[in-house]
Amino acid sequence: MGETTAQAHVHAHNRESHDVTDSDVTVTVVGTEHPDAPIGDAPRIEDLEQDSRPPTPRFIQDEGSWKRFKWVPYPVRRIIKATAKWARGPPDPYRYRIDPLLPQVQHAPLVVLDKYLPRKRQRALAVFGFWGVWLLAFALVMREGLLAAEIPEWGAPTRISCGSTYWISGNGCGVDGVDCRPFTDGGFPFRCPANCASYQVLNPRAVGDQEIIYQPLVVGGPPPESANATAVYRGDSFICGSAIHAGVISNANGGCGVVKLVGRKTGYNSTTRNGITSIGFDSYFPLSFAFEPDVKCDARDVIWSLLSISVVFTAVFSVFVTSPALFFFPVFTVLYWTVGMATDAPSHQNVPSLFSVEIGRFLPAMFVAWVMYDKMGIRRTLRGLTAQVEKTVLWLGAAWVGALTNYTLDFIPIQRLTPRDLNQQPGARAALAVIIIILVAIASAQVWFFRQEARLIRNLKLYAIFALAIVICVALPDLSLRIHHYILALLLLPGTAIQIRPSLLYQGLLVGLFVNGIARWGFDPVLQTDYQLRGDAPMDSPLPSIRPPVVAGNSSITFSWDPPPVPYDGISVLVNDVERFRKYFGEDGSAGVSNVTWLRDDDLRVNEYFRFAWMQGSHRGDYTRAGTWDSRGKWSQMAPGPSKLRAREMRAET
Repeated sequence: MGETTAQAHVHAHNRESHDVTDSDVTVTVVGTEHPDAPIGDAPRIEDLEQDSRPPTPRFIQDEGSWKRFKWVPYPVRRIIKATAKWARGPPDPYRYRIDPLLPQVQHAPLVVLDKYLPRKRQRALAVFGFWGVWLLAFALVMREGLLAAEIPEWGAPTRISCGSTYWISGNGCGVDGVDCRPFTDGGFPFRCPANCASYQVLNPRAVGDQEIIYQPLVVGGPPPESANATAVYRGDSFICGSAIHAGVISNANGGCGVVKLVGRKTGYNSTTRNGITSIGFDSYFPLSFAFEPDVKCDARDVIWSLLSISVVFTAVFSVFVTSPALFFFPVFTVLYWTVGMATDAPSHQNVPSLFSVEIGRFLPAMFVAWVMYDKMGIRRTLRGLTAQVEKTVLWLGAAWVGALTNYTLDFIPIQRLTPRDLNQQPGARAALAVIIIILVAIASAQVWFFRQEARLIRNLKLYAIFALAIVICVALPDLSLRIHHYILALLLLPGTAIQIRPSLLYQGLLVGLFVNGIARWGFDPVLQTDYQLRGDAPMDSPLPSIRPPVVAGNSSITFSWDPPPVPYDGISVLVNDVERFRKYFGEDGSAGVSNVTWLRDDDLRVNEYFRFAWMQGSHRGDYTRAGTWDSRGKWSQMAPGPSKLRAREMRAET
């Protein structure tokens, strides 16, 4: 064995003693603490002198780290550094966890599960069986709702949407309405879904000299003094909304009936019935319809039954499941199909076509759901959460509120987040201001919680990227940014990635908004052209300059106009919202100015409304406001500016 350090020290000491004895020289060893010990590293004289130099200012000490930002004033730099230090959070971050209230109550389902299904295989079979029962119940109830007894002499009712009409908007019926004939002696049995009273026109629509918006397009109805009289409606009215107004079906459950064409009528009443105020029109329209009385029809919308089944199944599943993935993905799937097939289904002709639309949207929606779960904080919020009742009430309950936006948030006067809609819808700007204030308050609280977990800077970087992307989208030429339901949910969702009770509420609501947006409208583009955003709103195109007409008593009126601007080559004339003339210049050898003459029927003594628009080929520009030729033959010139209805080809809603 080699010598240890202590042994080597002893041997060295013995050798030194032996050497001293042999030389007979006395050596005195002086310790370092002895007064005669030599001074080792003595301080220099200059080191002992007091430093008389002034202390280095703080801003010079910080100069090294701010060499690139010398132009920034020191107070500003100081505030920035203090803010950055605060944003980094405390040195010992706190990890938020929800401790269940009344844990014995909230853990009771887990105890039952451990007792009766202790093995993973048993639980897996239970999950598949559970959702298999839901699918079977959902399909059977939906099938029952699709069945409707045939109406004698009419057959099985045809399912139509809330926006279905006889008369196609945007001059889709052609000149004199020839493409929408016949005007009388026709009809069909129909079936409407529930909640059609909330279906509204989102761009101003001209009805004679009126302009309506954000209300059901229902023109006419029974006389106010006689509730039992036949209700007659103008041909461009919503059939389902008119049926609710007439009392044929209910708004809550929908229903079925028989609609019948009754040809041209004069004078349409304005009445308030069954929660809908109809629009009055004091002139005539070539196509009108009424509803067959005393029709026995056994059909109702089963959306409330389907919704009840889905809510119960998801709630029961929620209290028994602790795995974040096992909870989120089945619940997301149930939310999607309940909204898409029942509570807020898109326009469709039949169930197979509806299913085809929804399955096409579902696959990309599930991919986004995985991104939300794995990358945007849902897993972090739900991981390790055993507050089963609180999760069900806060997260799942809020998810259903968001998914049922067309019912739960319908009171908010904001239809679309576009500047045009916010400016023209009453109360929209005030509602948006309130929403922004609420969001700022919520964001401030969430910032504090993220700071306590030392995760604030990471999230601020993410939102800086979001803000940069929005700025880039806004700056793109010829395109407009539109924030849809699902975009709003994706933008706000990372701010809920923390396990506190408010985050459960916010996160569930945002997931529900995403589901509602995709299932109802699909992945609409974030960037849209101005043409797409306007729809049938005015396009600010040039308007015809109509000269004072030549009125021949009460029998005819002749209009002429100034030459059109380039590149317009024709003019379209509406009489009582029906296109009656479509004239192209030069076809008959005329120059840039021409005229049209309208003859009044001898038996008519009512007001007639005229509007004009330039044409370029088959495309029309904006129409003027309505000029009135009253029942006495007097002409009232149209007011300046365009009519709010821009007539262009549009598909009929089915």
